Amino acid sequence: MSIVFFGTPEFAVPSLRALIESGEDNSLVVTQTDKVKGRGHKLSPLPVKVAALEAGLRVMQPARLKDEMFLAELVSLKPEFIIVVAYGKILPKTILDLPQRGCINVHASLLPKYRGAAPIAWAIIRGEEKTGVTTMLMDEGLDTGDILLQRAIEISKEDTTGSLGQRLSDLGASLLIGTMEGMRESSLKPIPQTGETSYAPPLRKEDGLIDWSKSAGEIFNFVRGMQPWPGAFCHVGNERVTLLKTMPLNGEGTPGVISGIEKDALIIGTGYGLLSILELQPAGRKPMSASAFIHGRKLAEGISVQ
Repeated sequence: MSIVFFGTPEFAVPSLRALIESGEDNSLVVTQTDKVKGRGHKLSPLPVKVAALEAGLRVMQPARLKDEMFLAELVSLKPEFIIVVAYGKILPKTILDLPQRGCINVHASLLPKYRGAAPIAWAIIRGEEKTGVTTMLMDEGLDTGDILLQRAIEISKEDTTGSLGQRLSDLGASLLIGTMEGMRESSLKPIPQTGETSYAPPLRKEDGLIDWSKSAGEIFNFVRGMQPWPGAFCHVGNERVTLLKTMPLNGEGTPGVISGIEKDALIIGTGYGLLSILELQPAGRKPMSASAFIHGRKLAEGISVQ
């Protein structure tokens, strides 16, 4: 029986490839419309579209999910499952009710924690020690459907949203195949979500501005959670810089003020403790070490970082 796959970013690609490799009948891949990227402002296909076309799959990119022609196409496919992995839009009830065995969502958190658009980033920002992937049977709410399978992994101090996202996407692909097998065999029963609920709202470019009144540990987590996008940034003089690698230190300093300049680090005061900046990227330039940034710039203790 046919499968319809909804997904958009790189996170969804391993799940799509797992379906292809397992021999599923991927009748249709639905993804968001191409986005304008780069300095040339050219329309670029998003990762799921690229992967689907490379595999010879049929792709649709409806601007509206309630478009009559699009809905008629879905109805004609009579899907066994609709699979949704980071598609980026809420599916209306008319679509949720279509598949014989339901709509399965692969979500990058241990639901009901971190419902919403940016669960990986917020788990890191809020200092979680573990996260995971949940497959759920979708309903009309925001990630409120019954849980099918769930697996946890640890978050390391070196993880960024990028690195953790890759591990979770691979885990999600494996969990998806197991979920479909369990539903077909009737060995998997949906379980209502219970426990602490939290939300992971979408991130915007301006959300990356660093609040130096927070503790060094909080900013350390913030920098990792904001990487690779939108990036945790501040201003040193008139220069905007994105922080790439930092380390919290013991000590006292004035929040947002340079507390020390070392050979390979720039030390900034925070609301509690000190933050050592090890790698950063000035606007319009390539990433560089703190020592390369310090060299040639008139920096001194007591200068404010905004």
